[in-house]
Amino acid sequence: MPRPLLLQYPLSALFNAQMYLAMAVLGLFFLPLTLLNGENAFRAVHTYCRWVRFSARWLVGLRTEVRGTVPTDEVLIASKHQSFLDIILIVSETPRPKFIMKKELLRAPILGWFALKIGCIPVDRGKRGAAIQKMLADVRSGRVEGGQLIIYPQGTRVAPDGFLPYKIGTYALYAELGQPCVPAATNVGVFWPRHGVLRKPGLAVVEFLEPIAPGLESGAFMKRLETSVEGAADRLMLDAGFDARAAREAA
Repeated sequence: MPRPLLLQYPLSALFNAQMYLAMAVLGLFFLPLTLLNGENAFRAVHTYCRWVRFSARWLVGLRTEVRGTVPTDEVLIASKHQSFLDIILIVSETPRPKFIMKKELLRAPILGWFALKIGCIPVDRGKRGAAIQKMLADVRSGRVEGGQLIIYPQGTRVAPDGFLPYKIGTYALYAELGQPCVPAATNVGVFWPRHGVLRKPGLAVVEFLEPIAPGLESGAFMKRLETSVEGAADRLMLDAGFDARAAREAA
């Protein structure tokens, strides 16, 4: 039986509050362990992400699922980004995740420090060309260690009924790394929007799709990536009861 909306709001507020409290508690717990051994940074982020998934199901009825073959080798993951939850799902399952992330996140207490410890690359989104060059320089210099490098091709969170063009920086990394690119789609924005308190019950999914082998030219790569991710995301959102394609056409 569906929960009344009047109850879902306070439960969502409680969930959000404990989620940030858990970040602080686990961050402080793992801080000295990480100073002793950097590998504990990965244990910290995995523990936190799994707690968020568990507490989302328990408090707000939001179940989560990761489909497809989870990348465990050195790959580039190019994912649809709708809210904080798709980050949680990807990080909870990949063994050595690291992100191309906006530089402002470095100022976030705890989160910014652990992001650097697992090897995330901060870039200035306001200077697109410089950001791409910095990403490539970090790759060439070896500052990007092996693992699963995650990038959001649209550059930011996109609402379920919205669309933003895919940026060429994803191809630049794909070409420089010479690794497979694993596209990933999601429907998390249907349940956990970019803004606001409400978290809706249902099944939020991130799905890893067929890898794109190294060696494609720019145009072919970008077209395949966008077609793969957008088609799968529309399918997942439709399964969740939201017709994203109809919503975009009506806008």
